[in-house]
Amino acid sequence: MLCKSFSTKLTMGGKLSSMDPMTIEVPELDRHLERDPYLKPFEREFRRRYAVLMDSLDKIENELGGIQKFVHSYRDFGIRVNIDNSIDCQEWAPGAAQLYLTGQFNNWDRTSYPFEKHDFGIWKLHIPPNEDGSARIQHLSEIKIAVKTSNEVIVDRISPWATYVVKPPKNEGLTYKHLLWNPPPTQKYLMKEKRPSKPETLRIYECHVGIGTSEYKVGTYLEFAQNVVPRIVKLGYNALQIMAIMEHAYYGSFGYQVTSFYAASSRYGTPEELKELIDICHKNGLYVLLDVVHSHASKNVLDGLNEFDGTDACYFHSGGRGTHPLWDSRLFDYSQIEVQRFLLSNLCWYYEEYGFDGFRFDGVTSMLYHSRGMESFGDYNGYFGLNVDTDALIYLMLANTILHKLYPNIVTIAEDVSGMPGLCRGSNEAGVGFDYRLGMAIPDKWIELLKTKSDEDWNMGNIVHTLTNRRWMEKTVAYCESHDQALVGDKTIAFWLMDKEMYTGMSLIYGSNDIIDRGIALHKMIRLITHSLGGEAYLNFMGNEFGHPEWLDFPREGNNESYHYARRQWNLVDDPTLRYKELNEFDTAMNHLDMKYNWLGSLPGYVSWKHEDDKVIVFERAGLVFAFNFHPTKSFPDYRIATNEAGVYSIVLNSDEKKFGGLDRLTMSTKYVTDNMPYAGRQFSFQIYIPCRVALVFARV
Repeated sequence: MLCKSFSTKLTMGGKLSSMDPMTIEVPELDRHLERDPYLKPFEREFRRRYAVLMDSLDKIENELGGIQKFVHSYRDFGIRVNIDNSIDCQEWAPGAAQLYLTGQFNNWDRTSYPFEKHDFGIWKLHIPPNEDGSARIQHLSEIKIAVKTSNEVIVDRISPWATYVVKPPKNEGLTYKHLLWNPPPTQKYLMKEKRPSKPETLRIYECHVGIGTSEYKVGTYLEFAQNVVPRIVKLGYNALQIMAIMEHAYYGSFGYQVTSFYAASSRYGTPEELKELIDICHKNGLYVLLDVVHSHASKNVLDGLNEFDGTDACYFHSGGRGTHPLWDSRLFDYSQIEVQRFLLSNLCWYYEEYGFDGFRFDGVTSMLYHSRGMESFGDYNGYFGLNVDTDALIYLMLANTILHKLYPNIVTIAEDVSGMPGLCRGSNEAGVGFDYRLGMAIPDKWIELLKTKSDEDWNMGNIVHTLTNRRWMEKTVAYCESHDQALVGDKTIAFWLMDKEMYTGMSLIYGSNDIIDRGIALHKMIRLITHSLGGEAYLNFMGNEFGHPEWLDFPREGNNESYHYARRQWNLVDDPTLRYKELNEFDTAMNHLDMKYNWLGSLPGYVSWKHEDDKVIVFERAGLVFAFNFHPTKSFPDYRIATNEAGVYSIVLNSDEKKFGGLDRLTMSTKYVTDNMPYAGRQFSFQIYIPCRVALVFARV
């Protein structure tokens, strides 16, 4: 039987996955299929997936010591100092002939501390304390695993469970070093704050600690807490999504080539300082998400997981299946129990040890399909055929099922561009179990328009379709641009709109020009319509709220190791003589308006009007009426807009206000009384003045 906390059990004896899928009961599948009848032909596959998930949970519960023990394996694996200062080491290395522990503590003798081999490729070592009761390996002492391969060659490796690794001094090469992290009690940071409640809706500030400074250097955890967290709170975001925390030897990978999965990156500070940052976030009411990379791993051998046991397999598929064709990285073998243990425990480690509140899973599309997602999607057969990587799919179902049972306050987000049905429905419906998926088509649409279309050729219907084209009851995180659009090789929306003019045209003292005026107007409109129509959560990448003028490029050989583009220029938004502050003010007003009216937590917007010639879009959401005039030159007096709620309306947000960089063409005190005149399929309507390139939000008084 499965544990009661998971409320499931096997029936009729044996494995569910070996039974006819159509005989397997899935608690809420019928409702799922009723919502989308086009899924009915794939009912058998849904039931099969559910059966494999239940079998996997049953195996963990009944054969591997139980769910709780399994996902807390970080307490048993790796190198741990016990209360009595003895040390226990445990590793999984099925292809190794022998393991040894070596380091500064034994003068790098590679064979004096051999591990003992146990079943299923598990190796263990116990080291008693010194005679004086102290630990034989001291805090910050360097250690390695010496692995004797099947060819009798001894090679050095870092423990996959290492919790602290550091960049070597310049004269000692490039390979990261594993230092034992075991500070005395007086140096351990104790969390003081309670976790915030799970937000009803998410306004996510995507950030990177290292670039969170204006200085030409790598920023630190504590600098971020002191200097950036207050900005985020003032802007009205309620969640932080922190990138590049899992240790990565190559800074320029943006954290997506992970070398040590359990080590919080030391380039920003110590593990205790990361805990303090998260504690300060919690004190400020911020819900903290970790950008977790379980889709692939760095190919590094000496300081990564690759070839840990001397083979090309171990944690990964061997051969071609184990290497990503585009990312040049290793791909996990999710069918292996020890890989499941390593990754599931990794999630619990970051939740419990550091206090992260949830996870954004990177590269989910690559995980879900054998093709790594390198094809077009849309035909339902593609979501349920042989191209689906069942092992990866079941791992994601396991992760979401276990996380949501253990931590009811948790949120998980999938970076998936394929649109797989059921990705954001629970396991009781045979879904994958995420809470949200990223609306990845939205930023692509804005970049397409800015790159290839003149303003006169923007298609209102196409914009609305992109913003509203999401699965019913599967929540979407809407965004105009994330870190992807900020990297070198692409441009931010502000740069697409204004480019080099930003260097000379953003002064409030010397005046602006048409390019800057257009850019500021459209920057606000693009953000507001995405925020209010595009999903059930919203995301912004740090600095883009004020139109950060430059891309991101990390120090590398090609730019002479420069930090010029690997930082955020907060001085620009803080300068009262520059127009960046106007975009920042609008972002703040937009978020605070959602805090008041909660459109992200409401039903999707009802679009009553999309006029191609006028370039006008009108919709209702959360009792508000939104009107956008994207026309580059035409302003409309007495423009009729529709609503289903009669009453007196006033403007609660006006992108044309002077403080937002607008031209102040409207009177904010004007009241608008609805007519008993049905219009655009709605019961009531009223007339407004809406200037060109302006967005207005109306609320009933």
